[in-house]
Amino acid sequence: MAKHDSTNSRLVYSTASGRLCPQCQRPVAGCVCGKDRPVTVGDGIVRLHRETKGRGGKAVTIVKGLPLAPTELRALAKVLKQKCGVGGAVKDQDIEIQGDQRSLLQKELESRGYQVKISGG
Repeated sequence: MAKHDSTNSRLVYSTASGRLCPQCQRPVAGCVCGKDRPVTVGDGIVRLHRETKGRGGKAVTIVKGLPLAPTELRALAKVLKQKCGVGGAVKDQDIEIQGDQRSLLQKELESRGYQVKISGG
């Protein structure tokens, strides 16, 4: 059995205090990062979904898994909408871009250093 390397690990949950902030490693209730911290960190992979459900048959590309603060997320959404030349919105930590823009968004996000996977129909 391999030895545990504690230099590359970090505490995620403590039975004494509950969930810990991914940035400052303090209990979520006592976090000092403020509102600029990401809501969720996830697995580090940005996923691009194509969805038509509830939209009258019109396709929308949904960008999920971006570990950004809400202000940074809105700024990135604005840049992505301009790059695609379409409209969109930020809803629940996800970016919605009108139309099937997955290939264009994949190239743009990969050039920004994100690991991107295309998922969904």
